[in-house]
Amino acid sequence: MEILAFGVQADERPLIERAFAGHHEVHCLDVFLTEDTAPIARGHEIVSTSVNCGLGSGVLQTLAAGGTQMIAQRSTGFNNVDLPVAERLGMTVARVSSYSPYSVAEFAWTLAMAVNRRVVRASIRTRDFDFRLDGLMGRDLHGRTVGVLGTGKIGEAFTRIAHGFGMRLLGWDVAENPACRDLGMAYVPKEELLAEADLVSLHVPLMPETQHLLDAAALKAMKDDAILVNSSRGGLIDTAALVAELREGRFTGVGLDVYEAEAGLFFLDKSLEAIADDTLARLVTFPNVLVTSHQAYYTEDAVGQIVAATVRNVLDYLAGRRSENVLVPRS
Repeated sequence: MEILAFGVQADERPLIERAFAGHHEVHCLDVFLTEDTAPIARGHEIVSTSVNCGLGSGVLQTLAAGGTQMIAQRSTGFNNVDLPVAERLGMTVARVSSYSPYSVAEFAWTLAMAVNRRVVRASIRTRDFDFRLDGLMGRDLHGRTVGVLGTGKIGEAFTRIAHGFGMRLLGWDVAENPACRDLGMAYVPKEELLAEADLVSLHVPLMPETQHLLDAAALKAMKDDAILVNSSRGGLIDTAALVAELREGRFTGVGLDVYEAEAGLFFLDKSLEAIADDTLARLVTFPNVLVTSHQAYYTEDAVGQIVAATVRNVLDYLAGRRSENVLVPRS
């Protein structure tokens, strides 16, 4: 059987091909699954997708009409999949329920330190042989307060690093993590966390309840000199409201690895095109903002685990087995 994989990055391709070797043939495409590209999948029972592939009603109907019966999502998030429609069409949908939390947690800290110590600005200067220190002053994080919104596996890994820095730990989540408690974390209401934290990092999933978790009011509640990091999902932040706050000169730094309208932009080369997204275009012009293209998960360890889990999901589907990764079971 040939499995069709959409949205495969160049570094990811050999990992996928090696993982499926000896099981089934896999055909990797660098294009993302959209309404325009969905017809390519005709005749493929199993399709694998990445987080920025769009699996709305129209795409799923096209896939089903072409014979696709199983979607193997290569990510933890699944907000890009219309699950009720998939269930109605009798399609099985599986995801990767977990992978290395350290990949994302470490990258979140990379963003935090980069904006705090003005690393990008310093690098650009030194490439031009400008070695001044003007405008490059950062702050010690030791002794300051970090607020962690979401203390699951990734949030816990992020918290352990914060503990190593010697920071005061504040957390917010629907359920407390005993491991974070043991590190000295105090769980407080979101409003209190935002008001007291010098660094706020987001590690919650995107759901209707968390859409624009940081809205205009929440952003205004933060300290004027706070650092904000989002390595989870773009929709957690009201980006237009964030731009408004940045225009007022607020925040020491903002590190974003995700953006709420990233689909159709991230993972693609748009360097020769005019960007129609005025909000993103404005966002990247602020000197205290660092935007990266959803790469926090992108380590050999994490991608290797994602690919291995995807192979298991496919084999489970073909064998009629069901695991914790299945979002919509085989009908």
